[in-house]
Amino acid sequence: MRRRKLSREFKLEAVRLVNDRGVTVAQAARDLDLHENVLRKWIRELGADPQHAFPGHGQMKPEQLEIDRLRKEVAKLRAERDILKKAAAYFARETI
Repeated sequence: MRRRKLSREFKLEAVRLVNDRGVTVAQAARDLDLHENVLRKWIRELGADPQHAFPGHGQMKPEQLEIDRLRKEVAKLRAERDILKKAAAYFARETI
């Protein structure tokens, strides 16, 4: 079974169906051929961060971009630290 890729607009409209029109989550999920838990997750995501909810494939929230940038920086700093440790050990042996 292939995974469906649903647009941001579809997700927003599905949440509006429940929030604005008063349709139950179960009924909306049946009508849209979704699992109830998926629709409940969309409602939570939109409630938590309406502006950045459902960023789409290949796009990340600003917080996730910052986390990725920091992870890359940490990896670079660890590599530099390891090089310096090895250099210090090498020069310490040479002077003895």
